[in-house]
Amino acid sequence: DETGERGNWTNKAEFLLSMIGYAVGLGNVWRFPYLAFENGGGAFLIPYLTMLVLAGLPIFFLEVSLGQFCSQGPLGAFNGVPLVKGLGAAMVVVSVYVGIYYNVVISYTLYFLFSSFTSELPWARCNNQWNTQACVHSSSIYNSNVKFDSINSNIRTWTYNLTGNLPTNISQRFNANLSTIFPSKRVSPSEEYWNFKVLEKTNNIENLGKIRWELALILLLAWIIIYGCLIKGIKSSGKAVYFTATFPYVVLTILLARAFTLEGAMDGVFYFFNPKWDKLLTAKVWKDAATQIFYSLSASWGGLITLSSYNKFNNNCYRDSIIVVITNSFTSIFAGVTIFAVIGFMAHVLKTDIASVAADGPGLAFVVYPEALTQMPVSPLWSVLFFLMLFTLGLDTMFATLETIVTSLTDAFPRQLRHQKCIFTLAVCVFLLLIGLPLVTQGGFYYLHLLDSYVASYSLIVCAIVEMLSISYIYGLNRFCDDIKMMTGRRPNVYWRVTWSLVSPAVLTFILVYSIANYKPLKLDDYSFPVWANVLGWFTVASSVLCIPVGAALEVGRNSGSFLQRIKAASKPRRKWGPYLKEDR
Repeated sequence: DETGERGNWTNKAEFLLSMIGYAVGLGNVWRFPYLAFENGGGAFLIPYLTMLVLAGLPIFFLEVSLGQFCSQGPLGAFNGVPLVKGLGAAMVVVSVYVGIYYNVVISYTLYFLFSSFTSELPWARCNNQWNTQACVHSSSIYNSNVKFDSINSNIRTWTYNLTGNLPTNISQRFNANLSTIFPSKRVSPSEEYWNFKVLEKTNNIENLGKIRWELALILLLAWIIIYGCLIKGIKSSGKAVYFTATFPYVVLTILLARAFTLEGAMDGVFYFFNPKWDKLLTAKVWKDAATQIFYSLSASWGGLITLSSYNKFNNNCYRDSIIVVITNSFTSIFAGVTIFAVIGFMAHVLKTDIASVAADGPGLAFVVYPEALTQMPVSPLWSVLFFLMLFTLGLDTMFATLETIVTSLTDAFPRQLRHQKCIFTLAVCVFLLLIGLPLVTQGGFYYLHLLDSYVASYSLIVCAIVEMLSISYIYGLNRFCDDIKMMTGRRPNVYWRVTWSLVSPAVLTFILVYSIANYKPLKLDDYSFPVWANVLGWFTVASSVLCIPVGAALEVGRNSGSFLQRIKAASKPRRKWGPYLKEDR
């Protein structure tokens, strides 16, 4: 605050809503439902809940306890194990990357939100200036693709015979014109709106094109909103979450109630829950379950440590962790029912099967679901509610991400920055805005997809494994349990000790090894990223992960004695390590 003190949450509700808002993000709405139906429907809940118990809850409780005990952001949270102090820097670097591209995704939701204030949604028809010959209204697109495949095959065979003896330049020109008249694939109005109106996407990552000024201005607006909510740190963001963390549940409930009045909705819900037990015998299902739990809880980003660092020392962080983790998983399932109810209705209207309609990620949020909304009566109203929900889901994540960056640096340099936290927060927002501008160019979505695929994957898993192993085996599991008892009055039982020291690191190691073993160069739809782009992706991973060994080398180097003595010294807590306030020490 302005007095130079760190401050605390005004009340328990603000902390819990901030944690729920941070953990419950866009992935709960656009990732979990698709994963569930793809990996066995209702049967997927078995590996999902199993991984929640074995990996999700333990890492969540560990980070919340660590942040509350020392009342420091990630850069100071590992002073108890100076050897891995670089782990905090790695988390901050990941948060910077996420802060750059995540707000661009929020800008997309605002773009669709503003576009929904009209009597007819602009992606409902094919008669707009951005539409191509390939655009077909959704009510006939699935049938037309089948018929067009047959027509195209006959026409192109005839064309090949016709142009076989023509000069090459004339033949190529004829075929190009033919492709315009008879495109090989029919697409929906919403897909063309997304690609050609919102993104104006180029055909490869090498071609950035020009800045999409509409998106750039909306990105500026998004940063202004976020700064306004964080201008006084947790004091102001704690008030904002009363709306941003609760509104998505209101919208999901309204959408679900409306969906259940539509034909085909129950078919979608049944498809979502229909168990396919044979899927449980494949390693991929368990890997997907563990990955979804890990990412949806936002572990190892530094945000959990940051938000809990503003708790009072004797807060019951054990109970808080249980509440947030259960709420997060309930939200994923609730969102899955809502999404698939609407998708079931869409499949009914289009007279096609649900599997051909379902999608995940941006494809669900900005193509499939907008298309489904056009089929509903009073579609602009439902579109406004849906995209306002996505906007608020994204805001909560950005609140914690930005607070992680700001808190970490103000804790590291309290004399220089803590009194000027308001101005420093503004400087961070401006910096991330400027760095994010290339992502709102016509080719910017390729870079956004690159960052999302690499940064928010390997780096986080490595951080989590190092974090649990260093706390368990260097800092000491018994010492950490004593710290928690000092705060809560109860010592963690054998479940926590076994999962922290053995089970959770093993599960995450399995995810990491499986992911690397099955690594494939990045693709976006039918486009394969060039080698240099994949190298760039691995560079972003290295730029965060390498903070750990570099930090260890610096810590060992600042000590004296033999190499072994230096390592031992770097493994001991620093003198000031412990509770932040003297009365709690």
